[in-house]
Amino acid sequence: MTKRKKNDLSDGKKQIIAGLLNEYDIRTAEDIQDALKDLLGGTIKNIMEAEMDEHLGYERGQRSDSLNSRSGHKSKKVRSHYGEFDLSVPQDRESSFEPKIVSKRQKEISQIDEKIIAMYARGLTTNQISEQIEDIYGFEISQSFVSNVTNKILPDIMEWQNRPLSALYPIVFIDAVHFSVRDDKIIRKLAAYVVLGVNQDGYKQVLGLYIGQNESSKYWLSVLNKLKNRGVKDILIMCADGLSGIKESISVAFPETEYQRCVVHQVRYTLKYVSYKDRKEYAKDLKTIYTAPSEERGYELMVEVTDKWNKSYPNSMKSWNSN
Repeated sequence: MTKRKKNDLSDGKKQIIAGLLNEYDIRTAEDIQDALKDLLGGTIKNIMEAEMDEHLGYERGQRSDSLNSRSGHKSKKVRSHYGEFDLSVPQDRESSFEPKIVSKRQKEISQIDEKIIAMYARGLTTNQISEQIEDIYGFEISQSFVSNVTNKILPDIMEWQNRPLSALYPIVFIDAVHFSVRDDKIIRKLAAYVVLGVNQDGYKQVLGLYIGQNESSKYWLSVLNKLKNRGVKDILIMCADGLSGIKESISVAFPETEYQRCVVHQVRYTLKYVSYKDRKEYAKDLKTIYTAPSEERGYELMVEVTDKWNKSYPNSMKSWNSN
């Protein structure tokens, strides 16, 4: 009897994955954007609550002689880098509260959404989180207000970073979100790797955000071990780009997990140096490979595509063969 190669999916795993993809329309790592909306909306709401505290002069639950008080919330639709979502805006009885982070008539928040998401990434210090808040508001706010907002959302950030996770995730995606951070008055561009899990019920969850610094097998092993410490015992498929050291780390932390290279990144990398006039036809040929009905047929098509384009682009298909 021929022994099954480790990189081959078992029939049981194929059935589980196929069922999830069909039932919940999970198609690409871009689903990460959808999963970040709840995190973004909840954080903006908490920051607005801090604004309301300052507006009223007292926090929720405190006694006050003021005639004005909180009066529930109002739903408002806003647009972000991650698509549209409903934002819960706190109200006061006198209707005198004017939110600053998202003003009453403001519908577009793409200039601040990535700064807010960045605050949840492991690796940012409390001081850097405070500087992110200053960047969001500009220079029109006091240090005491920055401190109040930081204190308001920091417990939520810590709770989110350390919350327990499910024991099993059929699919986990890893992809990067790029954002700017002010550190000692210097703006630096950083990459936060989003770890998105699809649980057994088909729901997408952002498991963690991690600042990418000196990516290596040691770095990725520390990220995966953090997931294990929060309760993850097994992952069926982990989908990521060709990140340095990720494959080796997966084999150590989750030895039974199948590593799937992200097809989107693979196609983008291949077409990067292809002439514009050939790009559409080349992309169409590449699609025949990753939509092939079997691994054997996919390999045959890869050889055909390589032969077809090798004269014009001699090195473009090398990564397909090695991956």
